[in-house]
Amino acid sequence: MKKIIFPLTISIIGGVIALFIHNLNFNHNEIIQESLPENKMVNISYDSSSSVKSNSNIDFTMAAEKTIHTVVHVKNTSNSRGSSSVWDYFNNNPSNRTRVGMGSGVIISKDGYIITNNHVIENATTIEVTTNNNKSYKADLIGTDEVADIAVLKIDSEDTFPYIRFADSDQTKIGEWVLAVGNPYNLTSTVTAGIISAKSRDLNDYDSKNQSFIQTDAAVNSGNSGGALVNTTGDLIGINTAITSGTGGFVGYSFAVPSNVARKIFEDIIEFGNVQKGLLGVTGFGLNSRNADELNISLTEGFYVNDVEPSMGAALAGIKKGDVILSLNKLEITKFSDLSGYLSTKRPGDVILVGIVRNNEKLKLKVTLEKNENVEFYGMQLKNMSKEELKTLNLENGVKVLNHRNNTLYRMGISPGYVLTEINGEEIKNTMDISRLEKELKISQITFVSPDGEKEKLIFE
Repeated sequence: MKKIIFPLTISIIGGVIALFIHNLNFNHNEIIQESLPENKMVNISYDSSSSVKSNSNIDFTMAAEKTIHTVVHVKNTSNSRGSSSVWDYFNNNPSNRTRVGMGSGVIISKDGYIITNNHVIENATTIEVTTNNNKSYKADLIGTDEVADIAVLKIDSEDTFPYIRFADSDQTKIGEWVLAVGNPYNLTSTVTAGIISAKSRDLNDYDSKNQSFIQTDAAVNSGNSGGALVNTTGDLIGINTAITSGTGGFVGYSFAVPSNVARKIFEDIIEFGNVQKGLLGVTGFGLNSRNADELNISLTEGFYVNDVEPSMGAALAGIKKGDVILSLNKLEITKFSDLSGYLSTKRPGDVILVGIVRNNEKLKLKVTLEKNENVEFYGMQLKNMSKEELKTLNLENGVKVLNHRNNTLYRMGISPGYVLTEINGEEIKNTMDISRLEKELKISQITFVSPDGEKEKLIFE
């Protein structure tokens, strides 16, 4: 028995000593060798002290607490005439029907001014706002900007309202954490979190509308339109406006009007009664590899100047056809929506520093923005024409199509550069004629002249 115990004791002591020496000389936290199929070995670096470091400073509670009471529910009630029964239809006896739409809004001042989307209150007969503490108020519509999809409302109370502060949306960064705050279906305010996925996003297939959205993956669904997109300090960086979805529900992308644009629209409506839009005086398109090859230029980003409006700020400053705009007041311009988005924050008379490239030479020119006398008609943006422009096309009258967001006209081939000369057979001399006829007549016929001089007539039934 003693012969067995002695060697066993020596073996145990030797094993303990070997294990002690191994632990003393080997760092288990540095390298782990893991066997993989086909006898492959991989070295994995691991530091147990780094766990959840990246999330340790992220806290949405302060931003949520600051904003949930500033976001309201907006109910839009409208009356429309239609046949409510078969009897009404056959007897041509339409009745009034009430329709109710819902969305969200953001209180931006202690005296009750609210920003929401234009489509939330469109065609409203009455507007009712419910705050997060379930108090309801009748709201007055102060003004709208249909192009930017922004509307301004006003509610009144003896008490002051909690309100949200504006942040500088130009300073936001891709990857930055954001919160989407809405008040859908009068459920009181709800909050979702995400990051900024992209900036200056345009949802059009072609450069036609002044869209320049902040894109985020924070969940936004029906009823959240007009709500707030805020940063982690609870300041407003956007007004939630749209989603892209094949089902009508959120699938990962939502879009917000930048706060700088919304703030400027609000200030214009309060001060002037309408939105003041400053024009640079150029037309063109964003560059990409395809059109850069067609133009035989090396740049694939920037705004290509295809035409310059005579006697406007860009022409007077020396900008020419063929120039590529790369910056506005040091803000980088890579595409059309960068340019249109920044100009949406400016007014007539503002002076901006435009950075261009001409024949591989970089220039900086000061341009004074001009008042926008253009009009919107059937989704088209139309401008007055000089006598020289009309003479070049051998025309006596007409207004030029700058761009449009009407898919029907786009498919028919009506593009920027076309001239609208007649409506219902009546000559169009300037944009004031457009505004007058749009109010007075039912439009049944529009005549255009192409840049090649061909006359095209569109008939509406």
